Amino acid sequence: MVISQHVTLGELIRSETAKRNGISNMPTPEHIENLKALCEHIFEPIRAEFRVPIYISSAYRSEALNKLVKGSAKSQHCKGEALDLDMDAHSHAITNKDIFDFIVAKLPFDQVINEFNYSWIHVSYKKNGPQRGQILRAVKNNSGGTIYL
Repeated sequence: MVISQHVTLGELIRSETAKRNGISNMPTPEHIENLKALCEHIFEPIRAEFRVPIYISSAYRSEALNKLVKGSAKSQHCKGEALDLDMDAHSHAITNKDIFDFIVAKLPFDQVINEFNYSWIHVSYKKNGPQRGQILRAVKNNSGGTIYL
């Protein structure tokens, strides 16, 4: 199923963890509509700006998958409202910081997170808004947990 010009549903639900553990990662029709809005307002403008393939490392997560990967109980990934983007190790000259800066400067977003010094970028968009425009940075605390600043 095509979600937007450059994204298929298969790319958004792909999870090796779900496969290994026999977990279904199929979204509901409501989640698919959220994914379409997310791609229209976030992914496609990024793709148009940089004119190279943009790597999605994580998108939709079923509740069972989210629990297994120890995601937040409030994760927008479970609603089809969030993407993790990661350009590291790809042959294009685009960095995760470039994508982060573009999102902050040009796009309507609910939340954007610089994950561990730009190891990847988390970005969310709520189809039924309003967008919070929240800009955060994820870091490890002294006990190894994650905190958001």
